Amino acid sequence: MFDKEYDVIVVGAGHAGSEAAAVAANMGASTLLVTMNLQTIGQMSCNPAMGGIAKGQIVREIDALGGLSGIVSDKSAIQFKMLNQSKGPAMWSPRTQNDRMRFAEEWRLQLENIEKLDFYQEMVSGLIVEQDKIAGVRTSLGLEIRSKAVVLTNGTFLNGLIHIGEKQFGGGRAGERAATGITAQLLEYGFDAGRMKTGTPPRVDGRSLDYSKMVAQPGDDVVSKFSYSSQTSTLKNQRDCHMTYTSPLVHDLLREGFDRSPMFNGRIQSIGPRYCPSIEDKIDRFADKDRHQLFVEPEGWDTVEVYVNGFSTSLPEDVQYKALKSVVGFENVKFFRPGYAIEYDYFPPTQLKHTLETKLVENLYFAGQINGTTGYEEAASQGLMAGINAVQKIRENEAFILRRDEAYIGVLIDDLITKGTEEPYRMFTSRAEYRTLLRQDNADLRLTPRAFDLGIVSDEAMKRVDRKEQEAEKMVQFLKNTSYDFKEMNELLERKDSALVKQNDKFFRVFARPQIDLSDIREISQVKKYIEDNDLNEDILEQVEVQVKYSGYIEKEKNNADKLHRLENVKIPANYDYSNIKSLSYEAREKLAAIQPTTVSQASRISGVSPSDISVLLVHMGR
Repeated sequence: MFDKEYDVIVVGAGHAGSEAAAVAANMGASTLLVTMNLQTIGQMSCNPAMGGIAKGQIVREIDALGGLSGIVSDKSAIQFKMLNQSKGPAMWSPRTQNDRMRFAEEWRLQLENIEKLDFYQEMVSGLIVEQDKIAGVRTSLGLEIRSKAVVLTNGTFLNGLIHIGEKQFGGGRAGERAATGITAQLLEYGFDAGRMKTGTPPRVDGRSLDYSKMVAQPGDDVVSKFSYSSQTSTLKNQRDCHMTYTSPLVHDLLREGFDRSPMFNGRIQSIGPRYCPSIEDKIDRFADKDRHQLFVEPEGWDTVEVYVNGFSTSLPEDVQYKALKSVVGFENVKFFRPGYAIEYDYFPPTQLKHTLETKLVENLYFAGQINGTTGYEEAASQGLMAGINAVQKIRENEAFILRRDEAYIGVLIDDLITKGTEEPYRMFTSRAEYRTLLRQDNADLRLTPRAFDLGIVSDEAMKRVDRKEQEAEKMVQFLKNTSYDFKEMNELLERKDSALVKQNDKFFRVFARPQIDLSDIREISQVKKYIEDNDLNEDILEQVEVQVKYSGYIEKEKNNADKLHRLENVKIPANYDYSNIKSLSYEAREKLAAIQPTTVSQASRISGVSPSDISVLLVHMGR
């Protein structure tokens, strides 16, 4: 096994590592997945859920590209919700509540079913680098395993340090040891490293909670799923989550432990996630709020373990317990384990190319929390892209890069390598300037043809996408070209409190009205017959509705994206010397030299590079 040279070695088997290993092996590359514990492949280290605002779009993009996160999420789901349905479709975001044990089991089963993928359990303590090019990995037992490319997905394990009150101990996750050796070696090669923090809440015994005092949070009545494929089906039954609140009493009890909090006594120096703060951070920063929401999330179908979402903390365990007992419904709570914070090493992602290959060591790729991101979905998407690009590179094929107008994944990677991050980065719809184009409903139309060209997705998947695109376009044309009977239409318009029509006209004009949706227009006999005759499914019909109602917005964003592409086509030579361009501001010269953008478009997104600097650069690139 170790005598041969692998094409790709993936280090770490979390969400990033699992996607990287799966896609590399599915592309036909001989792949080795090395992890410290084969029993924790694909583990949900924090909350038992996938998707959410913008993250749900990422899961669908992963699925459209031939990744497995959507399939695994669907097969282990216990609840489904489409968030933000009161807003436009650019904001709709799918989310599943998952069975934690079944999620990890499903990942293991999926990976073991891939022919070209080997597994090995041990800690990788170092890298083999020859003439600034990766040549394999070294393990803690002294094994040297050779490969053409390596993808590092170390999560929170690099020199991980766990904090609970005044206690601290090494670990990458509760009950698991930290990984050592890699950071020191990368620093020797000239990499910059930093420290970040994340946290997790207590897990409690659901039998000790009084759900009758809480607000039930059921799943959707009309259930959807992440994966476009026929490998998964929608949920027939769902488990409720519940909601309760903290109170001034709970806040006072938590404050009693602030003097022993590692966040406030200086033990934790690193920065935590801005958008997922700990409970002590929330009551300190938002002192005017007398309560905060807590979501009580079951960890699976059959387990009694419960995740207390919103109560992430590193306070002493006695303080956690005392405060949580004062939350409504938690009066008799029993802990499975306390919450904790964890600090770990990361490498500022401005040291990467768009392919996630490092600039300093050829064929070495970083994905996930090692790049300063937080979230399963962000990690999985980076793993997928790193795995694809590792295979493309060793085969001397063209790099696979997604633009900002093509995918949330493109926005994520461009943000990381262009702007960097000094706090754990998470994706939001607001980060995507072309979010009307990057909807969750059209990820397959956007990305499956790209994955098909790479040989990742099947002919069946491509045929499904072609049919969806063609049938949606045909129905839009039907609505534009077919006239309704105004008497039949007025019956509908009267029920919907919409202005009546005085003569026959095209369906498209009425359907474009905000009060009229697809379920209404389907009642009209001509439309109903067209849908039945063409056997159109809900995916196609959803696409039709979006294209009719938002065609103006979509066209406007496409035009804006086309303008951006013109700057994307202005390439900047590698290792360009900006010091000779005296018209650039000093800050611009400094930032451009450090990041080395590959196009003028990327240069324009660097913090500290002004529009006038871009004008100067365009003149020089023109010359």
